[in-house]
Amino acid sequence: MTTETILKIMPHCRPEFVAPLSDAMTEFSIFTQRQQAAFLAQVAHESGETRYTLELATGIAYEGRLDLGNDRPGDGVHYKGRGLLQITGKANYATFGKALNLDLLTHPELLEAPAGACRSAAYFWHLHGLNELADADLFGSITKRINGGFNGIDSRLHYWLAARAALGVTP
Repeated sequence: MTTETILKIMPHCRPEFVAPLSDAMTEFSIFTQRQQAAFLAQVAHESGETRYTLELATGIAYEGRLDLGNDRPGDGVHYKGRGLLQITGKANYATFGKALNLDLLTHPELLEAPAGACRSAAYFWHLHGLNELADADLFGSITKRINGGFNGIDSRLHYWLAARAALGVTP
């Protein structure tokens, strides 16, 4: 993936994210143009074109959320959304840390750095089987798996169309 291509999709992408994005897509087998277009579109929306790798909200809303593994006071704030797809909750940090060989329970901030942010997003993509949905052009289903609904769908579709054009995806 070239810098020029990524900038056609995300004009405000920070330069230090270009190589890690490409490496993460390779590491987690995001290979086809449809897969890459859908992945980059979701990343662009969720991260504000790589500007945000730490959730802006405080994380208080996640306190006591046992479904996220937040079983101790302070877990919600400590394990709020990080990475390009906003990994949230102590249980997810433990799962992703093991898969990525990173100590995310002790150092959650590793998901804010380019390599951790990109690898966590690509691992999320892989873990949730999103390549298959991307190859079938089921972008709405991808959005629902990432977001739980269709929050920001207009923005996501804008990036998806830009990514498809940049990567030469035809209908």
